Formats: sequence, structure tokens, C-alpha cells
Amino acid sequence: MNRAPKYFIVDAQALPEIFLKVAEAKRLLETGEETTVNGAARRTGISRSAFYKYKDTVRPFNDMLHGRIVTLQIMMKDEPGILSSVLNIFAERGGNILTINQNLPAGGCAVVTIAAETSGLKMTLEELVSEADGLPGVLKCEVLAG
Repeated sequence: MNRAPKYFIVDAQALPEIFLKVAEAKRLLETGEETTVNGAARRTGISRSAFYKYKDTVRPFNDMLHGRIVTLQIMMKDEPGILSSVLNIFAERGGNILTINQNLPAGGCAVVTIAAETSGLKMTLEELVSEADGLPGVLKCEVLAG
């Protein structure tokens, strides 16, 4: 029996406009910018019925990761202070680190795996990963699971 996948990750540019508007209406409600579905629907230019039709099935990728445990893999240079700067990014941005596993350095590089709880993040997970990836000495930072 060949089953089609239940979920897909799709580039936002490929989605029908209604899905993007529903996601924006949900964001407006979650942030308190709008207090009613009617107001959020009106502000995004959709009907309330369209909002209710798709509200449980449309969700930005970063929202799916928010409030969950994610696993990051970070490749960094084997130099003092680099891991500390990565951990500081988590602390400053509200991430709660659950575990850290660092492999023995080889060839001047070390791979660190961090499991973190993301519900307290003050930014999106994508922004956190991008910020960590841009730190001096960090060669690569990516989400492995979440």
C-alpha cells in the first residue's frame, strides 16, 4: 500500500495567497494586534469562513518548532571561547539548553550537538540559527530535529 505523505514543507512563494493570509491573521491574533477573528480577517483581506476553514491546517514552519525541543548541530573551530559564545546566544535569546554533546576535535574543528527547549525564545528559531551561524569561529549551524 503506497501512502502519500501527510505533511509537506513548501516554499511560501508556491502557496496560494489565502494560506499566507490565514497565517498572518493567526499571527495578528497570537500577538494581540487584533483581538477578534473578525478584525484579523478584515485586516488581512479574507473572510471569517476562509480563516476557520484553514486555521488548523496552516502554520508557519517556525511556529511548528516553537515550544518544542530542537536539536542543533554546530561545527566550530577548536578555539577557546567559541562554544561559550554560542551558549551565550541561547541564554540572551531565551533558549533553554537541555543537553550539550561535544565530540573530540579533529582537524581543528569540533562538532557540538545541542538539544534546547525553544518556548522562551525572543526570536524565531530560524533567526537564532542564523545568528549562531554568523558567530566568529562557527563554521556551520543547522537544525537536525525538532
